[in-house]
Amino acid sequence: MRAGTNENMSSPGKPASLNDFDMVLFGGGGDLAMRKLLPALYALSGNKVWPAGARIICVGRHDWTLEQYLEAVEQNARPNLASGTFSEERWQAFRSRFSYVSVDAADAGSYHSLTKVLRTEEAITRVFYLATPPSLFATICQNLAGNGLANAQSRVVLEKPLGRDLDSARQINLQVGKVFAESQIYRIDHYLGKEAVQNLLALRFGNILFEPLWRREWISDVQITIAEQIGVGNRMGYYEPSGALRDMLQNHLLQLLCIVAMEPPVSVTADAVRDEKLQVLRSLRRFTPHTLVQNVVRGQYRSGHVNGVQVPGYRQEPDAQPNSRTETFVAVKAEIDTWRWAGVPFYLRTGKRMADSLAEIVIRFKSIPHSIFAQPVGSFQPNSLVIRLQPNEGLHLNLMAKTPGDGMRLKPVDLELDFRETFKKPRMEAYERLLLDVLRGHLTLFMRSDELEQAWEWVEPILLFWEQDENEPVPYASGTWGPAAASALIGRDGLQWREETLPEV
Repeated sequence: MRAGTNENMSSPGKPASLNDFDMVLFGGGGDLAMRKLLPALYALSGNKVWPAGARIICVGRHDWTLEQYLEAVEQNARPNLASGTFSEERWQAFRSRFSYVSVDAADAGSYHSLTKVLRTEEAITRVFYLATPPSLFATICQNLAGNGLANAQSRVVLEKPLGRDLDSARQINLQVGKVFAESQIYRIDHYLGKEAVQNLLALRFGNILFEPLWRREWISDVQITIAEQIGVGNRMGYYEPSGALRDMLQNHLLQLLCIVAMEPPVSVTADAVRDEKLQVLRSLRRFTPHTLVQNVVRGQYRSGHVNGVQVPGYRQEPDAQPNSRTETFVAVKAEIDTWRWAGVPFYLRTGKRMADSLAEIVIRFKSIPHSIFAQPVGSFQPNSLVIRLQPNEGLHLNLMAKTPGDGMRLKPVDLELDFRETFKKPRMEAYERLLLDVLRGHLTLFMRSDELEQAWEWVEPILLFWEQDENEPVPYASGTWGPAAASALIGRDGLQWREETLPEV
């Protein structure tokens, strides 16, 4: 029997006080908790809507006392607090909210210690945040239900990766859905919590300017890039069986594509937005073995230089397999078969050990049909709108303008909106916003089960093809923008990635 549904579904645009809550953090001693979750909760604890009785109950495998756990928090979480936010008084108040419980997630009997800590009042919201491997999601939910811990006020947060393929994703949805109603399940994708992604919704649906142009008649192509300079580091145990396709493209990149391509929803309520995103995923053209070879590139970084520092190749990283075929780079040409987007290519790209660390969406408009100036059409850089997600979140609109002086000579110029400069108030980090939405019961920025399965259904032919393909990932030197095959992928359409050299004006 599933716990009852959560009816706290007020508009995400209206700040509301929080109910008193118990935040139960499975994986409380892990890397994600220390790097992201606890710093985000600390930032939120200074919020005026934070209830005085809010508690953070950290669950882990270590047989620690509370004092030992707090020492680990001091060493591993405190250094990750946002600069300028620390005060000793606030930190001590934050620490006072902690409890620590040692639980073997797979052993239903060990949950009794958690039962003793949780409060039983019906008005208290229970949030179970599963910062654990996805193989434990179903087991933890079943054990919560078996111990009577999942009630009508409960919410469960699932971290990615949500499965390894379509079948495993369906199994997770099925098993978790036996305990929690869909309205209680928060499948988190932290990219949807970024300020620039929120502003993309505002840009599209809060202004009339772009909507008439947001279609195939005026847009040449869309490029979405998530590039990292870092390598795999100490995440080899996770990354080797996952790779860039599962780690980044199936979730982050596809979610960004959906927000760019979706039709206007009737409101910003959860199901209205997610219904439109689902239609985009359903409209993505499916790959065949032939189109896969043409439109998908996988690569793996080799040794090279990043910011002038020599770095090893993927196969030389600690705990790496010497003949690993795991991809650290993926580039895909996707097409959406709808009236709005038919014929507009969407180029998705992600990789590690790249030339720069950035995440951005580039909307490139078509070239002018005819030049009235003493410059050929080919010398005009097409207008483009760049939504920068990181670093330095903002919007850049590229236009052609006359250069000062005698004569009519045009060159590209940028109109820029820097969120940090324009909005002086402190910005919420992605995990802060998403955790606050969980506590408020707002589901708009979280994936629904049918979204998740539809994304895996589109990606799965690539996974199956690679399993049977005897070719290795294309090597690329660390500190570059990936393999030359990625440039060839977009070059076949007469286009270039944004960072590549453009014609001189």
